[in-house]
Amino acid sequence: MSRARTGGAPVSKAVTVRVPAKVNVRLAVGAARPDGFHDLANVFLAVGLYDEVTAVPADELRITCSGPDAAQVPLDTTNLAARAALALAERYGVEPAVHLHIAKDIPVAGGMAGGSADGAAALVACDALWGTGASRDELLAICAELGSDVPFSLVGGAALGTGRGEKLAPIEVGGTFHWVFAVADGGLSTPAVYGEFDRLTADTAVPEPTAPPALLAALRSGDSGALARALGNDLQPAALSLRPSLADTLAAGTAAAGALAALVSGSGPTTAFLVEDESAARKVADALMASGTCREARTAVSPAPGAKAI
Repeated sequence: MSRARTGGAPVSKAVTVRVPAKVNVRLAVGAARPDGFHDLANVFLAVGLYDEVTAVPADELRITCSGPDAAQVPLDTTNLAARAALALAERYGVEPAVHLHIAKDIPVAGGMAGGSADGAAALVACDALWGTGASRDELLAICAELGSDVPFSLVGGAALGTGRGEKLAPIEVGGTFHWVFAVADGGLSTPAVYGEFDRLTADTAVPEPTAPPALLAALRSGDSGALARALGNDLQPAALSLRPSLADTLAAGTAAAGALAALVSGSGPTTAFLVEDESAARKVADALMASGTCREARTAVSPAPGAKAI
């Protein structure tokens, strides 16, 4: 355990951190590496659906959760919020005596990085609660140790993730993009989806992952139509293979309801629909619910800020 360091006064009561969901507007996946991971070109866009994590002093580390599907969230040290608190405490020689309460609003196991978001939020909350004074780079390093999506949850906005997704380069966004997210019943295991990707691509030459220049240009210009033409997710065939019913959801939001484009969000099973404006978002959300192909339809805009104390 490293020696304790305080770069700011610890907070005596409670710290609440709000953190956004994400959508992958381009997820390019390379072949499996010897370590089992895949090289990615992962264009993250943070969207305005948020979890909130509150850190309060306690006698020992404890996790509680409320909100939609809270019963599916693990409350032990497999939870990324707990792992974040333990990692920060280990690095700075602090006793991890904290109660972390997660108020869920990001779909659970839905391909929108809800668990990663909670890890980033817990890290920011505990840093403030304990006064560890960790720098942004130090927090990002801990995030990268926790998981591939956790660093982006800290940063927010838009970014290109390379390596296994943890190496981030910010992307300029020149406007607001409107989305509808169709929440499916149940979740999809990210390792299972990657395993199915490997099975489906076993006899093919998987190209090196890249971010299309047209997509980056669409984000910079704020052009929804151009972004719709450039969206892509290499994991989508694998997700559809494991959950064929998602094809009906994608069709319900596009052919019937007029979304500009649709894709599976990350490893799924949440599906994302890019729309023109707020009015179109309401229309698509209503059509998705009427179709009976999803459990819930949520509207949101992007980009959104990263993990931040409120």
